[in-house]
Amino acid sequence: MTKVKDIGEQGLLAKLQSFCPPEIIGDDAAVLETPPGTSLVVTTDVLVDGVHFSDATTSPEDAGWRAAAANLSDLAAMGATPLGITVGLGLPGDLQVSWVERLYQGMTECLQKYHTPIVGGDVVRSPTATISITAFGQVDPQRIIRRSAAKVGMAIVVTGVHGASHAGLQLLLRPQLGHNLSPVEKTTLIKAHQRPQPRLDVLPILWEIFTSPLPVAGMDSSDGLADAVLQICRASNVGAVIDRQKIPFPAIFTNWLKPEQAIEYALYGGEDFELVLCLPPTQANALVQQLNQDAAIIGTITSGSQVLLRDQHQQIPDQVLSLSQGFQHFGQ
Repeated sequence: MTKVKDIGEQGLLAKLQSFCPPEIIGDDAAVLETPPGTSLVVTTDVLVDGVHFSDATTSPEDAGWRAAAANLSDLAAMGATPLGITVGLGLPGDLQVSWVERLYQGMTECLQKYHTPIVGGDVVRSPTATISITAFGQVDPQRIIRRSAAKVGMAIVVTGVHGASHAGLQLLLRPQLGHNLSPVEKTTLIKAHQRPQPRLDVLPILWEIFTSPLPVAGMDSSDGLADAVLQICRASNVGAVIDRQKIPFPAIFTNWLKPEQAIEYALYGGEDFELVLCLPPTQANALVQQLNQDAAIIGTITSGSQVLLRDQHQQIPDQVLSLSQGFQHFGQ
């Protein structure tokens, strides 16, 4: 099998340029046009072999898909539609060229769904395979979604189920956990982990509901549902109450996981790439009605600074959520 070191930087770049629009690449930088009156949104994600993906759980195609989806999700969380991405690769010389091509095939499969091109990038030698993607999007300045815009009384909406991606990862790492699941159920959860869907489809629905500037705060839930609510509350100087019975998780969980484990997966599993949005109750209800059946209002923005997980049946005491409970890079 041909390795990266066998064809060198220029040989690899020649192969990867086939995944890019020929009219954009070839110069020192890409030129992207934005319509007058729009703002440019830029986001970067870095994925490292052994931290964000591994051969044990992720094919090169799935790694590529997930890398692209993570960045498109960040654009969606800002209210932006994608213009293009650039890809920086750090690669071991002994890595097979076919692995890199398959990585790009996965990225392209995800990006094509959202009409987003790869417009450039860079390749360097590295002891560990690393993927750094920068995504560019555009947004009407009146439609920018920020974490800091949450107000007391707003409803908290999630655009879909949580915990599925983490469940899929656990099944890949420990297949014996799924002994009582059907093949279809296993495949559904594993696909949620390997092929997450960025929720760019939510944005046109928001634009229909709001004809004036958006009174919306939000972010995506790539680091977990609890993390998203906590980050929004911290940026907005508010608190929140989340109703544990309202959190949507996969129906598969009901007969598979204990209730507390299902809640743990949903709150802290991460990588579901749904949107967590705070908006006035009337508009929140309208949004949920127009989205799929898994969308839900899960709580309310409150005064103060605490984020509480509350049992509506009052059988479990309020739980104070904190960022330290979820995954953190460099955590102890």
